[in-house]
Amino acid sequence: MIYLDTHIVVWLYAGKVEKLSEPAKELINDHEVFISSVVRLELQYLFEIQRITDEANEIVFDLSDRIGLKICDKSFNTIVSSALNFSWTRDPFDRIIVANAMINQNILVTKDQNILKNYEKAIW
Repeated sequence: MIYLDTHIVVWLYAGKVEKLSEPAKELINDHEVFISSVVRLELQYLFEIQRITDEANEIVFDLSDRIGLKICDKSFNTIVSSALNFSWTRDPFDRIIVANAMINQNILVTKDQNILKNYEKAIW
């Protein structure tokens, strides 16, 4: 079981697998793939500010069909309780995405240098 950061989801949806590292590609191909529910919210935010062209649900449904992407159903209160301990970022999306993966020490695929530096199970 691995988790994907938002930009990884955007790249997969756009078919830009060349942007992924080889370890990231292997992890995505070899494991069940999940996202935090807040990734879906961040995707919608990116759509609303016109950084991406498709709505969140379209992206998630498409990747669910193509790669078996699932949305994690961990307790949001538990995730936020974990995120309260982070002081290394002011980005609420990053805090929740990392906390979501961290609860069971799952791998998080990301290229975000701040996350890579602060979450030992983050992989690029």
